[in-house]
Amino acid sequence: MRPINPFRSGRFSALARWSFPCAVLVALIPAVTSSVPNKYARAEVVSRRTLTLAMDSTVAGGHDETTSSRSAYAGLTGVSGRLRVVIGTPDALSQNPKIKPMLAKLNKSGSAPWPTLTTPDGNTLTVVPLVPLESARSAGFGRYRVGNWPSSNPRYAPPPGFIGVTAENQATSLSAHFTIRDFLTHDQGDVWPKVLVLQPTILDKLELIHQELEREGLPSRLHVMSGFRTPQYNAQGVGEGGRATHSRHMYGDAADVFVDANEDGMMDDLNRDGKVSTADARVLLRAAERVEAKYPALVGGLSAYSANSAHGPFVHVDTRGTKARW
Repeated sequence: MRPINPFRSGRFSALARWSFPCAVLVALIPAVTSSVPNKYARAEVVSRRTLTLAMDSTVAGGHDETTSSRSAYAGLTGVSGRLRVVIGTPDALSQNPKIKPMLAKLNKSGSAPWPTLTTPDGNTLTVVPLVPLESARSAGFGRYRVGNWPSSNPRYAPPPGFIGVTAENQATSLSAHFTIRDFLTHDQGDVWPKVLVLQPTILDKLELIHQELEREGLPSRLHVMSGFRTPQYNAQGVGEGGRATHSRHMYGDAADVFVDANEDGMMDDLNRDGKVSTADARVLLRAAERVEAKYPALVGGLSAYSANSAHGPFVHVDTRGTKARW
């Protein structure tokens, strides 16, 4: 099947009709609900307010300045406290007068150099504006094949925009343990710039799983086997026993991961039985389930997969907003 590239002329109007009606500021919000459309609408409203408070509190003055500043920034670093990016459409980000001047200095592609903020705790947050889908071609992304997002169901509407990735910015930290490079689609390796769709909820959930494994005294280094998949790449593996037509990987809130502390490219022996098997993936899955129990806003799909000729055992993790197991 020949991949369809919506980043060529004539493809944008169809996608635009299915884009979310409001810009989405990507910062984890504990008030996420199980309804997917409402989840994003509420996230935008609360995130804009959180971002404004975070910026304004640094100049508020008074003896409570440090306390209020730390509290405001806490929302931007997620429940885990380990997020290192604030991502949103230019319209959403420009609502804050402190960030708006920063955006004016960005190049047309919105890919770099991205401005940064420093939290009271000394963490550096990179502000990443999303490139609108309808501006992709004019922004220089026409060579990167993407394909079409299925649009028959509003729960699977195309994202409002994407992160423009270059060879220079792919090492940008998204969180304490993950970079942009970890979530790129595994094709078109020599084509730049690339497209990345990513939600902060999956970053936060993975960081919390990392913390949970640490608390259990287990190896905790997570390797992302598959992060974002462009629709055209995902379609290549759709079929019985393969990828789902509406895979959450296309929407930036899913990742296939395994623990790889020794960096040998395979799942570690988590249950210490002297071999690597699906039983180790289940150890990882149970850690993820404990995270969901503690943080219901991050509920989603979880499933342990066995090894085959192409890969070892791994666990699928997503934050679709409703519990799913298979």
